[in-house]
Amino acid sequence: MKDPSKASSSRTLEVEQTQPKSPHEALFLVLSYLNLYELLVMSQVCTLLRDAVSNDVLLWLNLVVERPLSYRLSDGILMKITSKANGRLKTLALIDCVHITDQGLQRVVQQNHLISKLYIPSCTRITPEGVLRAVEILCRESHSLTSLKINGIYNIQKEHLDLLSFHLRKNQSLEEQQKKQPIYFHERGNLSVFEKTQRIIDLEICPMCFVVRVVYDCPKGECNRRECRGCSFCILRCENCGKCLESQEIEECACGDNLCPLCWLQQTPKCSFCNKPYCKQHTSWWCNTSDPGYLCKVCEENSHGYTYTNEGQKRSSLFSYHEQIKSSFAKFKIMKRKVVVSPSLKRDTKGMI
Repeated sequence: MKDPSKASSSRTLEVEQTQPKSPHEALFLVLSYLNLYELLVMSQVCTLLRDAVSNDVLLWLNLVVERPLSYRLSDGILMKITSKANGRLKTLALIDCVHITDQGLQRVVQQNHLISKLYIPSCTRITPEGVLRAVEILCRESHSLTSLKINGIYNIQKEHLDLLSFHLRKNQSLEEQQKKQPIYFHERGNLSVFEKTQRIIDLEICPMCFVVRVVYDCPKGECNRRECRGCSFCILRCENCGKCLESQEIEECACGDNLCPLCWLQQTPKCSFCNKPYCKQHTSWWCNTSDPGYLCKVCEENSHGYTYTNEGQKRSSLFSYHEQIKSSFAKFKIMKRKVVVSPSLKRDTKGMI
């Protein structure tokens, strides 16, 4: 018979070996450098990291929601995440969060009066009235709101812009109001949340079409135009450098965007078939081919019978191509039956054959 003391000691050794080890202490120092998506993933690794992420208030003071979380975020989830800051939220940036409504934004603002930067671009379910209520609450309670970005919200009129500017200017001195930071077209995708110098609001009235839009400045030092400030609908600009383009200077990219002649020459690689490059924002759109050269999506679609969705995924269109050939052949047969040649036309064309 086995000794019971030895059996119990072997069991304790097995239990100790199966117990997971605690994570390295360096991982706790990395948490402050992670974005929201990485924080949520890190909280599912183990209980120690989960408690460290959820109990540290400093990790939740600057909340930036980007893809792929934008389309999954709802009012309830936003309220749950912002509650981790314990009412000390400083930055709220909701990028393309199409499911956030006026009610969800107002509930977050009412519990976090210290928000200084409110960025809600392309949150299409938020109305101008909802933005006004949120700004009024922040400017009335703590006077801490200094920067607002609302490009992409529908139906913003001049009256809304005047009210928003009035509330925001109460929180800034006259010297800060006179400092107008330029907005460049080629930098519109860069969300600089942690910059100290920010514009009060990203929208203004376009001096050319008089519509409330984002007005871009020309980064070129010496511009041939007298007035080159305007929205993207009034003035065409280069995707890479942001300078204004004349009609004779426009060079088209494979993605459909425009480049100036200098950026078009410098932008490499170019398609082996159409000799067009992609701009800097769409350099990941090149197709993987066995050939040594590069091939854009349009040329590969025309050569292999494929089409691309908005997400850049390949979808076969061979079946629809055969269907188009069948339908066109059937139309040709029907038209052939209906053609009637007059006797005079036969006499005129008899000598030509």
